[in-house]
Amino acid sequence: MGLNEPDWNAPVRRTRRRAHPIVVVGVIAVTAGHLLVTQCSERPPATQAARPATKAAPPSDAEARVNVLTLCDAVQAYRDEHGVYVTAGPTPKEVPRGGRAVAFPKDETFHRIGFEPDGKVHFQYQVVVQESPVGEPEVSCIARGDFDGDGLNSLYRVRLDANGMTRPIEVEREGE
Repeated sequence: MGLNEPDWNAPVRRTRRRAHPIVVVGVIAVTAGHLLVTQCSERPPATQAARPATKAAPPSDAEARVNVLTLCDAVQAYRDEHGVYVTAGPTPKEVPRGGRAVAFPKDETFHRIGFEPDGKVHFQYQVVVQESPVGEPEVSCIARGDFDGDGLNSLYRVRLDANGMTRPIEVEREGE
């Protein structure tokens, strides 16, 4: 064996190269972005199995979802400024039925907390404040509607936790 010839019987030494930090950060960012898009998008990406077709939500579903979150934000802002949660509603007095939109009546309590939907609404809105078993206030912002007019109400509820943070929207009998 000559000087420049490799020794084929010698053990192979492998050196492990570390990934460059910028490459690692880039891979993490792309992965996190993909997860965020797949978890938050309405339309599944091509790599994700399509969801089975379900009954379409009524057009006013968006109204209830937006308004209960807006209502809870208003309730919490009022508490932050005045130190107390307030109850309000139910307003309008009757739950709108059959997809019919009704004018949102002037209500002193809703006005005081800054919740006044523009125009007409398809839902009745209410703020309920109760005391928990440990003495903490439990606040629920509620929307009720009867979109199909059968007498059964759909209910959209957002609860505020003890720190004033909203929990996810709870929906019962969607589309009713």
